[in-house]
Amino acid sequence: MGVLEVKDLTMDFGGLRAVDHVSLEVTEGEIVALIGPNGAGKTTFFNCVTGVYNTMQGTVTINPPGREAEEIQRQPPHIITQKGLARTFQNIKLFQSMTVLENVMIGRHTRMKAGIAGAVFRGKKTRAEEQKLLHDCYEILKKIGLEKWVNEQAKNLPYGEQRRLEIARALATEPFLLLLDEPAAGMNPQETQDLVELILKLREEESISVLLIEHDMSLVMSLSEKIYVMDYGKGIASGVPKDVKKDPIVIKAYLGEDIDA
Repeated sequence: MGVLEVKDLTMDFGGLRAVDHVSLEVTEGEIVALIGPNGAGKTTFFNCVTGVYNTMQGTVTINPPGREAEEIQRQPPHIITQKGLARTFQNIKLFQSMTVLENVMIGRHTRMKAGIAGAVFRGKKTRAEEQKLLHDCYEILKKIGLEKWVNEQAKNLPYGEQRRLEIARALATEPFLLLLDEPAAGMNPQETQDLVELILKLREEESISVLLIEHDMSLVMSLSEKIYVMDYGKGIASGVPKDVKKDPIVIKAYLGEDIDA
């Protein structure tokens, strides 16, 4: 069993079926891509897995390394995050007027132990935890390559660096699975190549599995070990990149476009 196993996930909005009995698996240490044309239901799938939407049918089972497997469908997002799934968004959702460090600290709060009393009275244990929080968040920024921006407001970062900051904030939750929703959107070729190197680095150094939605097919084909394809809410194909890119059903879904482009 993989670290994430989704079976027959289904989600309706009124009379529209946005996700139609889609199944997917991510094994430990694997980089998996979920692709498909605009409107295929990919982000809705992510929202169901991470608790943003209450899944109507199907199961979402996690099997974190060293822990018992459990079903998490219909649990709230903050609980799912605490259980080790962290995500970024298609549209950047940073706290733009906060500093780079503060954005990462917000992600880290899920791992804080001090309660209300600790926050009010700020005893020795709480102060020590706060110091560790600052240290850990700065180390994450160093790992991502953002330490020079530590005290800069998020809105002042270049676009590509804002994308990396979203990943840093997700890492602060200590995930075993990182879900990236179009992480290369709007990036130039050099930023995209840097992103590929970062994802590979995180997989190796942090033992993180990755599930990503992406339209940049050169990134998908070079980075992914397995690809799932959606169209009109349904899963239409899955397999290794070399097989998926030759699949006539996949080519048709992309309107005959060369999916290596």
